Amino acid sequence: MAGKPKPMSQIKQMIILRQQGNGIKTIARMLDMSKNTVKSYLFKLDKLLENNRKTGLTTKKLLSMEDPEVEKLFLSGDPSYKDPRYEHFIANLPYYQKELKRKGVTKTLLWEEYRESYPEGYGRSQFCYHLGQQEVARAKPSMVLDHKPAEKLYIDFAGKPICYIDRETGEEIRCQLFVACLPYSDYAFAMAVPSQTIPDFLHVLGCCMEQLGGVPQLLVPDNLKAAVNKADKYEPGINRALEDFANHYGTAVVPARARKPQDKALVENQVKVLYSRVYAKLRNVQFFDIHSLNRAIAEKVKAHNQTRMQQKPYCREERFLADEKHLLGKLPGERFELRHYAELTVAKNNHVYLSRDKHYYSVPYSLIGQKVKVVYTRSMLYVFHKGERVAIHGRGFQQGPYSTLKEHLCSQHQHYRDRSPAYYRDKAAQYSNTFAKYIALIFKQDRYPEQLYRTCDGLLALARKVDEQRLDKACNIAMEYNQYSYGFIKNMLENNMTEATTEASGKELPKHGNVRGRTYYNEQR
Repeated sequence: MAGKPKPMSQIKQMIILRQQGNGIKTIARMLDMSKNTVKSYLFKLDKLLENNRKTGLTTKKLLSMEDPEVEKLFLSGDPSYKDPRYEHFIANLPYYQKELKRKGVTKTLLWEEYRESYPEGYGRSQFCYHLGQQEVARAKPSMVLDHKPAEKLYIDFAGKPICYIDRETGEEIRCQLFVACLPYSDYAFAMAVPSQTIPDFLHVLGCCMEQLGGVPQLLVPDNLKAAVNKADKYEPGINRALEDFANHYGTAVVPARARKPQDKALVENQVKVLYSRVYAKLRNVQFFDIHSLNRAIAEKVKAHNQTRMQQKPYCREERFLADEKHLLGKLPGERFELRHYAELTVAKNNHVYLSRDKHYYSVPYSLIGQKVKVVYTRSMLYVFHKGERVAIHGRGFQQGPYSTLKEHLCSQHQHYRDRSPAYYRDKAAQYSNTFAKYIALIFKQDRYPEQLYRTCDGLLALARKVDEQRLDKACNIAMEYNQYSYGFIKNMLENNMTEATTEASGKELPKHGNVRGRTYYNEQR
C-alpha cells in the first residue's frame, strides 16, 4: 500500500466480490489491481473487523457507510507524521518560525543549518513543505462578506504610479491611480490624479460619484492622510475635508482598519487586475498630458467592466446596471467645493485679514475686537459669529486690497464712502429744488472734489437749522451774485441779510438820469 490509495468505491467492490466467494487472483483481475494490493486491503479489512467486533462493525455496515467514513477506517493517519524526523522537526518548529521573522533569514538557510545539526533529516523540499504546512495551519481564517447593492464604495490608490510625458521638457510626470469599486457588482472606476493630496483626492472622488450616477451609503477608504487624520482600529479620526464632502453628498465614511487590507479586499484585487488590464496594455503608449492619459484609462476600465466574469454568467457592468445603479442615492445639484476654516479677530477697521489671500474682508462694525469663524472655499468666503452668518464675500486674490460691503460700516463711514455729486444733489432735493440747484452749481466749479464735499456738508448742516424759505432766499441771492461757498450762505443767514435784502429791493429809487442799473454792475464784475 505504498502507492496511491485506491478509491473507497473500489474497496467496496473488493469487499462485495470477496463475499461472493471470489479469490484474490479473480478479484485482482476484475478490479485491475495487483494481487499484493488486494491482499493488503483484505488483510486490513480482517483486522478492522476483528478490532471493532465489540463496537458491532460488520461487512454489511461497512458497505452502508459513506466513502469518507470508510476512508477514515482504512487510511487512519499518515505514516509520515509518525516518522522520528517529523518529531525532531516539530520539536524545533518554534525556533524556525522565530528565525524566519528575522531579516535575511530564508527557508533554505534554515534547512542548511538543520542538515548540519541533523544529517539524517529531511531533504530541502520536505523541510520547506512541512514549514509551509505549519504556516497554513496557523493562518487565521478569512470571512466571506455578504455585500448589499449600493451600500459601500471601496476606495484605494494603486501602489505603482502611472506616467505621462511633459511635451515641453520631455520629463516623465508620475501620477497616482485612484481605484474604487462597488463590492456587490465589483463595478470598477479608475482615474489618474497628480497626487494623493486632499484637493486631488476629493476631486477624483467627486468624479467617481458622477461616473457612477449616484451616491453609495458608505465610503470605505484606506488610512491615507487625505482621508484619515489619526488611524485607529476602533475610532479613526476622519479628515474634516472628507467629512464635509460626505455631508455634501449625503453619505458616511467608515475607513478600513489600519494595516488591514482585507477590510476592502475587492478593491485590492481590482488594483491587481488593473495592473494587467490598464498598466500592461498602455505600457507602450506615450501620453503628453493627464487628460489624454485619463481618456485611455477610462476606455480600458470600461472594457474591464464589460468583460464576462469567470464562473458567472454576467459582466460587472450588467450586474451594476441591473441591480445596483437605481439604488444609489441622488447626486447633489452642485459639485463639492473644498472648505477651509480659520478663527480670526475683527480689526478696528471692522475687517478680518485672511493671510492665505493676503486680503481684507469686512464684517459688521459691531463685532470689532471679537473672534469670528471664517469658512472659505475656492470662490466664496463666509464669516460666522456665535453660529450666525454675518458676512459673505467673493474670494479676493489681489494682495492688499479690501473687500468691503457698505452695510458693514457705521453711519459715519457709510456717509464718507457714499459722497459724490449725485449724493449731495439728492440730499439737497429733500429740502427744496432751489437748494438742489445751488448744490449742482457748486460742482460745476473747477475745484478739488474733497473741498466741494466739505462745502456741501456745511450747507446741509445749515439746511437742517433754518426754514426752507430763508434757505431758498439765501441760495437765490448767492446764485445772483455767483457766490458758491458755505461762508457766504452762513453769513447771510446769521446776519438776517435775506430779510434786509428783500426790504431794500422793495423800495423804488428816485427818478433821475444818472442811473446805471444792475446790468452795468454785473458787466463790470
